[in-house]
Amino acid sequence: MLLVGTGVLYLWDLGASGWANAYYSAAAQAGGQSWSAWFFGATDAAGGITVDKTPAATWLMGLSVRVFGLSSWSVLVPQALCGVAAVAVLHAAVKRTSGPAAGLVAGAVLALTPVAALMFRFNNPDALLVLLLTAAAYCVLRALEGASPAWLALAGAAVGFAFLAKMLQAFLVLPAFGLVYLVAAPTGLGKRLAHLGGALGAVVVAGGWWVAVVELVPASARPYIGGSQENSVLELALGYNGIGRLNGDEVGSVGGGAGWGTPGLTRLFGTEMGSEIAWLLPAALLALVGGLWLTRRAPRTDRTRAALVVWGGWLVVTGLVFSLMSGIIHPYYAVALAPAVAALVGIGAVGCWRNRHDHASVGLLAAGVAITAVECSLLLAREPDWLPWLRPVVLFGGLLAAALIVLLPVLPRLAARGVGVLALVLALAAPGAYSVATAAVAHSGALPSVGPAGQGFGGGPGGGFGGGRGGGMGGLLGAPTPSEAVVTALRTGSEGYEWAAAVIGSNNAAGYQLAVDLPVFALGGFNGTDPAPTLEQFQRMVADGRVHYYIAATFMQGSSGSDDAHEIADWVQRSFTATDVDGVTLYDLSAGA
Repeated sequence: MLLVGTGVLYLWDLGASGWANAYYSAAAQAGGQSWSAWFFGATDAAGGITVDKTPAATWLMGLSVRVFGLSSWSVLVPQALCGVAAVAVLHAAVKRTSGPAAGLVAGAVLALTPVAALMFRFNNPDALLVLLLTAAAYCVLRALEGASPAWLALAGAAVGFAFLAKMLQAFLVLPAFGLVYLVAAPTGLGKRLAHLGGALGAVVVAGGWWVAVVELVPASARPYIGGSQENSVLELALGYNGIGRLNGDEVGSVGGGAGWGTPGLTRLFGTEMGSEIAWLLPAALLALVGGLWLTRRAPRTDRTRAALVVWGGWLVVTGLVFSLMSGIIHPYYAVALAPAVAALVGIGAVGCWRNRHDHASVGLLAAGVAITAVECSLLLAREPDWLPWLRPVVLFGGLLAAALIVLLPVLPRLAARGVGVLALVLALAAPGAYSVATAAVAHSGALPSVGPAGQGFGGGPGGGFGGGRGGGMGGLLGAPTPSEAVVTALRTGSEGYEWAAAVIGSNNAAGYQLAVDLPVFALGGFNGTDPAPTLEQFQRMVADGRVHYYIAATFMQGSSGSDDAHEIADWVQRSFTATDVDGVTLYDLSAGA
C-alpha cells in the first residue's frame, strides 16, 4: 500500500507540468536523437554544448525518450519512478535495523515530504541523486551486518554514480558512511580500514570513468562542457559546481552568489527552505540526539546506533553545508535531506513506542509530537488562506496527543495504540496535505517550489522568469514558448543545417528546440557566460553553413565569465538583416555562408 500510494502521488497527472525544466527536457530530446549527445549530456543533438551537470539523470530521460518518444510524460516519469524506488529502498533500509513498523513510518514520511513530492514529479537531477544516496545508505547498513567489503563497495559505487548525477553534492554523505563503518563494523580495525579503502576505490571508479573519458576525448570531437570556462569537467566539478557553491566565487554565474539567500544555521527553517523540508526536521534532530543518548552504553557494533549515525551524519553534514554555503543554492536542494529526516523519524518514533514503559522514551516521543505540532503550525501560518482549519487541528490536536503520550505507561493496550495512531496521523497531516497540494500544481521553469501556489522563481505553467516569447528575464530561468509562425519559420529550409538556430542561453534554446524539434545552439550555455562558441568560432560556423538562424533574445549579462555570446549578438545585428516573425526577431545567417 505504501508504494501504491506513493506511485499515485508521484505519477498522477504527471504531464500537467509540460516540459517542466525545459533545460533538461531539451537534453533528453537530444539524447533521444543522438547517442553522442546522450553520452555527453549535450543540450542539442548536434552536440554544441552540454548541460552544466554530469549527465546521469539525462541518461535516464534520454533512454525514456528513445523508448516512448518525446513527450512530457516520457521526460518526467523516470523521476517519479526514482521517487517510488527511493521510498522502497528507504523502507527496506530502516526495516533491517529497526523493524517493519519503523520502515513503514520512514517510507511514509519520505513520500509525504513536500519537497519530495515536488522533485519526484520534476526533471532536475535531484531525483536520481536521492535514490542513489538512499541505496548507498542501505548498502552501508548491509555491510555493517557482517563486515562485508562487497556491500561496502556497492555503497561506494552508488555514491560514485550519484556524482554523475549531481557532482560533489553526492559526497556529502561520505563522512557519515565512513565513520560508521570505521566505528561499528564487526571486525578488526585493520580490516575495517582495508574495506574502506576498497569502497573509496569504488567511488572513484564509478564516478570517475565518465570524467576520464570526457577529458581524454579531444575537445573538437565532443560538445563543450557547459558551466566551465576552460571546457573541462574537472573545472566544472571543482569550481562552478564545487568550491564556488560554498564560497560564492562561481566564475560564470550571473551575479555570483548574490541573491541566493542568507547563509545561517536557521536557513532550513526560514522562508527560503522551511516549507520544503522543516515539517519534521526538529523531530528528526530530537530523535538523533535522544537515540544516541539512549544507546550510549550499547556495544560498539550496535546496529541501532549505527543506523542513527548513518542517517544522522547524512542529515547534519548536508544540512550544515546547505545552511552555511554562500554560493548558488535553491530551496529544492532540500530534497537531499528528506531520506535522512524520514529515517530518523521512523527509527526514533517506533523505538520510543516500543519502550513506552520507559519514562525517558515516553518523554522523547511526547516532545517529538509536540514540537512537530508547533513547527507544522508555524509553517502553515505562511499560507493563512489555504485550508485555514488545518492549522488549529494540527496544533491543538498534536499537543493533545503529546499529552496523552505521557500517559502511555498507564494506558490500556488498545487505548495506547489509539494514541499512537492519532499522533502519527496528526504529525503527517500538514506535510501530507502540503505534498498533495504541491503535486496538484503544474511546475515549470528552473526554480519550482512547494505548496498550493507552487510558483517560485521560474515556476508555474508560464515558465516564470524567462517565460513567454521574448525571453522574459533574458530566458535565464525559464523557456520561451514560440508561436506556430515562429516554429514554421525556423523549420523552413533548416533541415540541411547542423543547427536550425542559435540563441543566447540554454533555456532560450530549449524552448525553441523543443518546439521546432531541430537542434538549437545555446550560445554561452545556461548563463550565457561560457566561451562556447567564441565569436571567431561562430563566424566560422556561419561561413561553413552550419547555423541557419540567429534568434534575438534579451539576456542579462553576467558579472563573471565570458562575454563571447554577447559579442556574437552584436556581430549578427551589425552584419545581417532582421526579420520580425510574430514578435520574435530572426536573422537569416545563410547569406554569410
